Amino acid sequence: MSDDQQPFIVTAALEESAFDWFDALRREHFPAGRNVVPAHLTLFHALPGDREAEVGAVLKAACARAAPMEAAVRGPWWLGRGVAYRLSSPALEALRAELAQAFEPWLTAQDRAAWRPHITVQNKAEPQVARALLEELQHAFEPFAFVVEGLLVWRYLGGPWAPVARLPFGDARSD
Repeated sequence: MSDDQQPFIVTAALEESAFDWFDALRREHFPAGRNVVPAHLTLFHALPGDREAEVGAVLKAACARAAPMEAAVRGPWWLGRGVAYRLSSPALEALRAELAQAFEPWLTAQDRAAWRPHITVQNKAEPQVARALLEELQHAFEPFAFVVEGLLVWRYLGGPWAPVARLPFGDARSD
């Protein structure tokens, strides 16, 4: 499959301080050699790579209408072989639902499933290692919030991702 046929991944563009915090945890706790992408909050795992114009138009229009939005970090979550942080953002959930409706004919089973916003900081670890990290992170956790500034579009390259676009949110409050 040529690169332009590889699917698109859409993630949230986190404010810099939040991204730096999650990415540092990911680099520290992801098993060596398995961490090939930065920390991310995935909205869509696989949009069709051969529909770049259509996907781009929908995303650009939605981002132009949206204002930066807050996401609350609810705490660490055990994945069995890893740990993620659960997130809550009604505005981002609404945007994701709007986009899912627009992309409905192209959604994979994974992207049709209920969306559970999270950022994974460890995966593919031994269960006892993951459980120990969960306990450590739960003990130190204090709820906080960050700003989602827009969307990032990536091309999936069989493991690593290649950046395609950064689409900042407009400020709908000024309309």
